[in-house]
Amino acid sequence: MDANKDSTPEYFEWALKMSRKGSVIIVDNVIRDGTVIDASSEDAGIQGIRRFNEMAAKEKRVSTTAIQTVGSKGYDGFAMALVK
Repeated sequence: MDANKDSTPEYFEWALKMSRKGSVIIVDNVIRDGTVIDASSEDAGIQGIRRFNEMAAKEKRVSTTAIQTVGSKGYDGFAMALVK
């Protein structure tokens, strides 16, 4: 998934509905140059990714990890969720 970050939690819910055991859900831009840790951020994209990260951590149907990447644009990362 790599669309409007504020809607990532809803996209994740739909991805889960359309997945079966063994599916892999990839969510891009989950680190956001480190700004995702700022709980006081009013940025809708940051808040959407924060909600997704919280959902993924609690979701019993998936095993999820986030992987940080570094490149010419700074650093970001993606989440990979394996549907159990």
